[in-house]
Amino acid sequence: MQGLYLVTPDWDDTARLLDATEQALSAGIGLLQYRHKTAGEAQRYEQAGKLLELCRRHHVPFIVNDHIAICRELNADGIHVGGTDAGVAEARAAVGPEKIVGASCYGELQRAHDAAAAGASYVAFGGFYPSRVKKYAVTTPPQIVAEARSALPRTPVVVIGGMTPENAAPLVGQGAHMVAAISSVYQAGDVAAAVRAFRALFGETAL
Repeated sequence: MQGLYLVTPDWDDTARLLDATEQALSAGIGLLQYRHKTAGEAQRYEQAGKLLELCRRHHVPFIVNDHIAICRELNADGIHVGGTDAGVAEARAAVGPEKIVGASCYGELQRAHDAAAAGASYVAFGGFYPSRVKKYAVTTPPQIVAEARSALPRTPVVVIGGMTPENAAPLVGQGAHMVAAISSVYQAGDVAAAVRAFRALFGETAL
């Protein structure tokens, strides 16, 4: 796992969502997570299914936030859950050993230890900076990235929360494998250029 981890916004306009995501996929993201906290079930299944088709065409892993049933029914590549032991263990048991299971660990290294032990494929820390999408206390210490890399050398580390190419750079410098972003890409005037700026943090050349 390396590069830009793109998370979808709460957009009801499916055509707009697919168009922006297609641009991002064409520019070269590493992973796509479907997250729409306010969607109804029918809309969630429709959008997830269409996004999965796009990801398959671009050979990019597609995971679903929280909804294990959608992950299983669409045969998505994985699931992202809250960082509690039960959540990770339950998700791993539900989707099997081959799928991606991501865990939110906020600013807690112990939560990351527990998530990895329960079967998490990666651990996500944040928020590090104020977000235009999520409301949370910005209390995650930047040094947690280096601490996690040392304590959990086999578990990829994702950083999230108000990420821009500029403020993500020191976290990548500490060893973050992936940078998760929503607004910095989906609300950018040039989606492809925004993706390329994140890719450059990892020394990845433009597609």
